[in-house]
Amino acid sequence: MTMGTTNKPVALVTGGSKGIGRAICVEMAKSGYQVVINYLSDTDGARETLAQVSQVGGNGICAQFDVSDYAASQTALQTIFSTFPSMDVLVNNAGRIADELFIMMTQDKWRSVIDLTLQGFYNVTRPVLEKMVVQKRGAVVSIASVAGIMGNRGQANYAAAKAGLIGASRSVASEVARLGIRVNVVAPGLIQTDMIHDAPVQKIKGLIPMARLGTAEEVARVVRFLCSEDAAYVTGQVISVNGGMF
Repeated sequence: MTMGTTNKPVALVTGGSKGIGRAICVEMAKSGYQVVINYLSDTDGARETLAQVSQVGGNGICAQFDVSDYAASQTALQTIFSTFPSMDVLVNNAGRIADELFIMMTQDKWRSVIDLTLQGFYNVTRPVLEKMVVQKRGAVVSIASVAGIMGNRGQANYAAAKAGLIGASRSVASEVARLGIRVNVVAPGLIQTDMIHDAPVQKIKGLIPMARLGTAEEVARVVRFLCSEDAAYVTGQVISVNGGMF
């Protein structure tokens, strides 16, 4: 982890080394935020995200820690908090898939997805909220999925994790709304990222009214809106970015 260099507002993005997370980091940098790019193991990917942040005139740091590990998260967050005077935005994006029919799903597959998404939400969001409460301002956006709303065959673990993320976010939003903190969820549909590179794309397109996959940048722009003052009266909401899927 290297030191930040400016007094810009700060956005922490978990799972920022690629895909939607990378696009969010770049979008937040464009909007004037210094970006803390969390990642688990993809050091090269995190550095590439940081390079793209720099290319758009932004700056930030890379922060390697496992959000599903409580102790590691607390240690890393204390270092981040000591580096920056404020924490203005948190985007909970870290996640994974481990698809399998439920009747054949191992406990490891179930726990690995649930722990990263839901335990990770707790491990990072609770201490960040403590800081935001003192500041009396802040925005939290969590990245769910259409699967958390509609369910999806072979993704009971992923759907459960994302549905839980929606429920937790709505509950927390009601608790901190009077304290100047907004908590919202973005639920992407089928987005062109590495996560779906083995999927039958042409068949998938037939399920989407817009007949195309979304882009990570389209998701990132909605996240940026929810973090901005343009969304000052928006909290506890789930915004679907899915090309018209219902």
